[in-house]
Amino acid sequence: MAETSIAEIKQSAEQKMGKTLDALKNDLAKVRTGRAHTGILDHVMVDYYGNPTPVPQVANVSLVDSRTLGVQPYEKNMVGKIEKAIRDGDLGLNPATHGDIIRVPMPSLTEERRRDLIKVVRNEAEGARVAVRNIRRDANGTLKDMVKAKTATEDEERRTQDEVQKLTDKFIGEIDKMLADKEKDLLAV
Repeated sequence: MAETSIAEIKQSAEQKMGKTLDALKNDLAKVRTGRAHTGILDHVMVDYYGNPTPVPQVANVSLVDSRTLGVQPYEKNMVGKIEKAIRDGDLGLNPATHGDIIRVPMPSLTEERRRDLIKVVRNEAEGARVAVRNIRRDANGTLKDMVKAKTATEDEERRTQDEVQKLTDKFIGEIDKMLADKEKDLLAV
């Protein structure tokens, strides 16, 4: 009886920590570096027949070169709307239309902007670390309650706490690696 719930505690902690890592990965992907990547327009919404729709669902987004995106709408009448949505988005992009293709050059980042973005990604990473530590705290609290209720022994509690700590260390290590990669990306000119 006690063994299954201890296994469930570990499994639940690992799943929650994994979700925290996925959320951080998504948050970091939103932070723009100087290089172009097609995912940058995933969160830009365009009015498509009255419905807010992400740009990649109404247009083909491709890389023209390392600093330019090409956006080709599936319908010609969407060119102006997509261009306006990209310009009005909070990404600081300035698209230009050439026929029915919208070119989106990535402006180079100033040193000050790079420093600001590094502060943002460090803040995101710290939030993820805190979330992972809170998951550890909740798991350890549940274990203590199980020992009080005599559904687990103190040895099981100690062993499981060690395993949860190893999970915590592993996920915090991955968070630190993601942060280091993103900082390196931001500093690359």
